[in-house]
Amino acid sequence: MSTLAKETPVEDANNQSFWMPGNYQSTVRRTEECFQACNFVVACFQERARVEKQYAQQLSEWSNKWKPLVDSSPLYGSLLRAWQCFLSSADRLSALHSSICRSLVSEDGDRVKTWQKETFHKKMFGGFRESHDFDIGFARAQKPWAKKLKKLEKARSAYHKACRKAQVAQDREAHASGNPDYAIEKQKKIQEEREQAAQEKDKVRGRYEKVLEEVTRYAPRYMEEMESIFDQSQEEERKRISFLKQVFLSIHRHLDVTNNESVKAVYSELHHTLMSINEQDDLRWWKNHQGPGMPTDWPCFQEWIPPEKKTKGKKETEKKNMLERTVMMGGVRVRALYEYMGQETDELSFKAGEEFLKIEEEDDQGWCRGMKDGGQEGLYPANYVEVL
Repeated sequence: MSTLAKETPVEDANNQSFWMPGNYQSTVRRTEECFQACNFVVACFQERARVEKQYAQQLSEWSNKWKPLVDSSPLYGSLLRAWQCFLSSADRLSALHSSICRSLVSEDGDRVKTWQKETFHKKMFGGFRESHDFDIGFARAQKPWAKKLKKLEKARSAYHKACRKAQVAQDREAHASGNPDYAIEKQKKIQEEREQAAQEKDKVRGRYEKVLEEVTRYAPRYMEEMESIFDQSQEEERKRISFLKQVFLSIHRHLDVTNNESVKAVYSELHHTLMSINEQDDLRWWKNHQGPGMPTDWPCFQEWIPPEKKTKGKKETEKKNMLERTVMMGGVRVRALYEYMGQETDELSFKAGEEFLKIEEEDDQGWCRGMKDGGQEGLYPANYVEVL
């Protein structure tokens, strides 16, 4: 909601003008005010850095708290991996926000502090050399002008005083004229006083106009000198504004996570993991690991095998064991009866009809180890293949 500015009297506006004596001080103070503003900038974004650090710690604590709970949860397969991805993403975001904290403090904050030392030179007894130089420059340029203004003000006051005196004399003459209460001599004296006041007024006016003319002639020189020093001050201020602009852009670049490639990668991978949730794969995994797809030894007739007689010598037994190991090391060629998709990283996937080597015998759980022609190894259900 806008409001109309209150009208400022012309006299007050003139008194507040840059050109009036002493009114350059606000320009001089800009140096110290900018130094103080830099301190505020550093303090402000150091506090923001602490916010980033706390957020990073909270993300890490949240992830560490839930990791064991998620890993031991009833979920499985792609759904479990999606939940785990939220936690791993939090760890990566935690590292990112920690780096933002370090950048705000060690990069942006230190940059401002270094620039302050190089730009603002403190004096022994307080203040800055730059402020002192501008103050001296303005004061020297304004000293003759101030004297002339003082002289002009004195002449103006004298002229206005003479005008008032002449006006009083004129009013008195007009009152005495034709008034029978005033004697002729008294009226004549009043008339002479009015004439003297008028003459004095004209005389003082002449001096006033002369001083004003002198001030008017000096004004261009005064303006040139003041503007020269002011332009120097403006150039220094321009450099300060330009530097702080670059600092703010740097801070923006560090805080703007929307354009951070690491953040984009985190959420892109998280979205990809979520989109990879596949109910059919998860149901198949459960079927093969906890359901009817699990390998098992169905009951069958087993012949009685008489125990071996220990007639063979030690060397013959070792030779037989070596032969058996040799056969297993060479592998047995098998053909897949059904398609199987490995659900774990140590499982072997294959299609129906695909041939490969069985390199380890079936274990107690009904699993064998196989190796494809390309060298890929893994476990597979023994009842999914047949020996060639």
